[in-house]
Amino acid sequence: MDFTGNGRTTDVLWDKYSLIIRGQRVFIHSGEFHTFRLPVPGLWLDILQKVKAGGFNAISVYSHMALINPSPGVVDFNDYRALEPLYEAAKQTGVWIVLRPGPYINAETTAGGIAHWITSEVAGEMRTNATDWHAAWQDYVQGIITETAPYQVTQGGPVIDNEYSQEPATHAEYFRKLEAVYLNSSIVVPLTANDPGEGWAWVNGTGAVNIYGMDSYPQGFDCSNPDVWSPVITDYYSYHMAVDPGQPWYFPEFQGGSFDAWGPTAPGYDQCRILTGVDFENVFNLHLWASNAKLINYYMLYGGTSWGALPFPGVYTSYDYGSAIAENRELTVKYPELKRQGLFLRSSPDFYKTDWVGNSTGGMVSVSNSAAFVTLLRNPDSAASFYIARQSNSTTTDVTTFKLNVTTSAGNFEVPRFTSGITLGGRQSKIIVTDYPFGSSSKVLYSTAQVLFAGQIGGRDVLFLYGDPTYESEVALTLSGTPRIQGAELSSVSSNGVTTVTFLPGIQGLITIWDSSEQLVLYSDTNTAGTFWSPEIPANDSVEFANYWQFGTNSSILVGGPYLVRNATISGSTLALRGDLNDSVQLTVIAPDDVKTVTWNGIPISSDVTAVLNFTAQGGFVAQLKPSSMVLGFAPPALTNWRYADSLPEIRSGFSDANWTLANHTTTNIPFKPYYGDGRVLYGCDYEYCENIVLWRGHFNATENTQSVNFSINGGEAFAATVWVNDVFLNTSYGNSTNNKNVLEETDDKFYFPPESLFYERENIITILQVGSDVLSPVVDEEKSPRGVRGFMLNTGDFGEWKVQGKVGGYTNYLDKVRGVLNEGGLYGERMGWHLPGFDTSSWALRDLSEGLPNAAAGVGFFVTTFNLSIPDGFDVPMSFMFDDTSQPYRSQLYVNGWMMGKRVSNLGPQYKFPVQQGILDYNGTNTVAVALWAMEPKAVSPTLQLTIEGVYEGGVGGIETNNPPWSPEGRS
Repeated sequence: MDFTGNGRTTDVLWDKYSLIIRGQRVFIHSGEFHTFRLPVPGLWLDILQKVKAGGFNAISVYSHMALINPSPGVVDFNDYRALEPLYEAAKQTGVWIVLRPGPYINAETTAGGIAHWITSEVAGEMRTNATDWHAAWQDYVQGIITETAPYQVTQGGPVIDNEYSQEPATHAEYFRKLEAVYLNSSIVVPLTANDPGEGWAWVNGTGAVNIYGMDSYPQGFDCSNPDVWSPVITDYYSYHMAVDPGQPWYFPEFQGGSFDAWGPTAPGYDQCRILTGVDFENVFNLHLWASNAKLINYYMLYGGTSWGALPFPGVYTSYDYGSAIAENRELTVKYPELKRQGLFLRSSPDFYKTDWVGNSTGGMVSVSNSAAFVTLLRNPDSAASFYIARQSNSTTTDVTTFKLNVTTSAGNFEVPRFTSGITLGGRQSKIIVTDYPFGSSSKVLYSTAQVLFAGQIGGRDVLFLYGDPTYESEVALTLSGTPRIQGAELSSVSSNGVTTVTFLPGIQGLITIWDSSEQLVLYSDTNTAGTFWSPEIPANDSVEFANYWQFGTNSSILVGGPYLVRNATISGSTLALRGDLNDSVQLTVIAPDDVKTVTWNGIPISSDVTAVLNFTAQGGFVAQLKPSSMVLGFAPPALTNWRYADSLPEIRSGFSDANWTLANHTTTNIPFKPYYGDGRVLYGCDYEYCENIVLWRGHFNATENTQSVNFSINGGEAFAATVWVNDVFLNTSYGNSTNNKNVLEETDDKFYFPPESLFYERENIITILQVGSDVLSPVVDEEKSPRGVRGFMLNTGDFGEWKVQGKVGGYTNYLDKVRGVLNEGGLYGERMGWHLPGFDTSSWALRDLSEGLPNAAAGVGFFVTTFNLSIPDGFDVPMSFMFDDTSQPYRSQLYVNGWMMGKRVSNLGPQYKFPVQQGILDYNGTNTVAVALWAMEPKAVSPTLQLTIEGVYEGGVGGIETNNPPWSPEGRS
C-alpha cells in the first residue's frame, strides 16, 4: 500500500482517499464540542455518548488558552479545564478526538481564546514571529503536549492554530515555530490546520501542515429568513483537486448551525435550527460527501454556554448554535437526520475509498431530467457505487422525478425499473447505491431506497432500508435462505437470482421484506428509521480499542423506540441496554439469536412474543417501555424570599478607593491609543482587569465654570457604561448591535453636570461603571482591544487621580481558582463574594426581584435567594432560568451557585432564558441564585425570574458531582 505519513508514526497514515489509523481505513465523521462551554466534566460523557449514538466516530475539540493559562507562568488543567477526563471519556465511549489547541481558536470566544494577559503584556504583534509573543505561548503549548501525549495513539492528535492567513511572512514563520514545538516533543500524530475558505493556506511553503483542511459555512450566520437558502457551493471537488489532490479531503469545520447576534431583531437559535435543519443537513451534508470529502467535522454538534466572560462581543451567553444537541443537552429535531447519515457511513466501508467519477453536468452520469443533479463516487476495489442526487437548483422546493442510468455488475441499465422514478421532494438529497455489499456475503444490486443499516447481527446479514412515505422506491438484491416472513403486501419480481422489491407510497412504520436464517431485510418510512439506534457491542476490556468500531468491535444490534440508547453489552445470553426515556414507547430489538434476556437500565423486560413474530423469527424482541411515574412528578420550585443589598457604594459619599489600583500608565502595548486626555491610559486590561464589569473613579476639583465632561468609552458590541458624578446619575452610554447591524463598539458622549451636583469646596468624583469584553477581528491585533476609557476631558480644568477596580486580584491573584479567571467582575457584590453559596444575607432587606431598585434609581443591586432540589439519581432534568421577555433599561448578571451563567441585556435582547446544567445545579441540596441588577436609567424596572423544567428523562449518565466552592472571607473584605 502506498500510504503517506509524517515520518513520526505509522499509526496515523493517509492516502488520497482517507486516513489510515492503525492499518484501518477510517472515514472521520465528527462533531464539534467545546468542553469549556459545559463546565461539568461528569457531563462530557453524556455528550460523547450522544455523539456516538448518532453514528459519529470522532469529536473535534478546542481548548481555551485564556482559561488554562490565566496569568503569566500559570498553567491550570484542573476541573473543567482538564483534558484527561475528556480523553478517558472518549476511550470509554469509543470516539476519536481531533484536538485544536490554538492558541488562537476564534470560536466566537473572547480574544479568540488568547489569554487576556497577553493582550496587555505582549508588545509585539500577536500570531506572528514576534519574540515576546513567541515566549508568551510556550507554557500553554507545552502544557497541552504534556496532557495529550499519553493519549494520542487512541485519541488522535492536536490540530495547531486555526483560521489564520499564511501571508505576510511573519504569519507563516510563527506557524513554523508553533509546529516546531510539537515536532520537538513527544507528539507524533499529524498536524493539520483550518483554512477559512478557499485560501490555499498551509498547503506549501513555510508553516505547511501535514493535511490541509478547509472550512465552509454555506448559509452564513444570519438566521432571520430561515426558509431562504444560499445555494450549494459547487467547486469543492475542483478546488480540492487543485490544492491537495494527493491528500484526503478534510473539512475541519462544516456548518452544523449558526451563532446568533445581539439585538431585538436577532432571530434566535430556534430559527437557526430551521435554517440549518433537517433539509439543510440532508442536502448540504450529502453534497459535501459528493465532493469526496472523507474527514468531516460539523461545527457545532453541541454548542453549550458561553458563561461568564467567554463570549466575544458579537454573541450573547447562549452558544446553542442551533445545533443537533441543544444547549441544555436535549436531542433536537436535527439529530435523527444526522443519525441516519452516521449509521449509513458506519455501515458502508466501501464508501471510505471512492474515486470521484463525474456528474450529470459533465456527461459521466446520465439522468432523464436535468432538474436532478447526480454525482457518482465509485470504490475502485469493489466497484460499489454511490450516486448522490440533489436538485440542480439546490434551493428549489419543487418536486423532481427522474430516472438514472447506472453501471452495475449485472450490466448498464436505467433505474428504477418498475416504479415511475426517483423523487426528490423539494430540498432533498438521496444516495442510490449499486453493487453495495452488506453482511458477510450479501449484495444489493441497486437501491433507490436509502440505507440506514447494513451489517451482520448474529449469523445473519441484515439490511435496513427507508424512504419517504409519499414517494415510491425500489431495491434489487439477491435474497438467500428460506423466508419465514416475507412482505406479502409488497410487489416483487425475481429474475436471474435477483429480486426487485417495490415500495409504494403509504408505508408507515417498520415492515419486514425478507426474514430467513441467513438474511433479514427491513424497510420503514424515514421518521421511523430515525427512531432506531445501532449501539455497538464492545469487546471485553482486555482488547485494545475495545469500544472503537473497526478496531475493538465490528458487532452491533438494532434498537428502535427509546429517546436515546446510550450503549449495549452482551454477557452470556443477556443483552443489557442503557438509555433514556421520556415517554412510553415500543422497544424493538434485533440482536443475535442467542440473546434470551433483555434488560433496560438494569431491569429485565418481558417480550411480546406475538409482536416479535410479526417481523422476525430470529433474534427479535418487542416490549413496551414505560418511564416511572416520577417522570411526571417534577415541578420547579418558585424563586421567592429574595434578599436585597445595594451593590454600588462607590457613588456614596465617604466611599474610599484607597485600595483600588492607581491608573497612572502613560504607555500601553495595546495598539489603539487614547483619543484625548492628559496622556494617562485608562484601559482595564493594562491594570489586570480585562473582562466583565470594571469601575473607574476620576477625582477632580470643580469651579462654577465646570459644566460637563467628555468620555470616549470602548466596550465592544452591546456594551454599556453608566456615569455618575458624586451620587448623581449623569447618563448611560450604550453600545449597540442589531442582528450584527448598526454596530456601535465605542461611544463618545458629553455628560452635563446637573445643578447642585458638584462640590466647590472639596473633591468631586466621577464613577464609570462599564462592561465590555475582548474581541476578535481581521484587523491586526484587535484582540488587544482598548476596553476602557479612550478619552476623558472636563470642559475646564483637569482630573487628579484615576482609580480602577475589576475582579479582586486581577488576572494574577484572582480568588476563585475553580470557576476561573473569566467568572467574576468588579461589582462590589462580586468583590465581596455575595454571589457565592454560603454568604450570609440574613441581615439584608427582603425585596422581591420584580420590585427592582429602590426609588427607581439608576444603580446596581444584588438580589439573592436559595431553593432546594431533590431529584433522585437516574434522572436527567434539564432546567433553565427564565427572565421576563420584555425590553427594559436594565442588565443583569445571573449567578447560580457562584457561577455566572448568564448576562441578560433587557434593552437589547434577545436572550432571556438561560439553561443551567446539573453539577452547577445541585440536584439534591440547596442552591443559591443571585442576580446583579444594573438599572441603567432612573426608571422603574421590574425583572422577573423563574426556574423552568425543559424535560424529564429517566436515565442519564449518573454520578454527576458538584464543585461549587462556597463563600470564604479570605480576600473578600
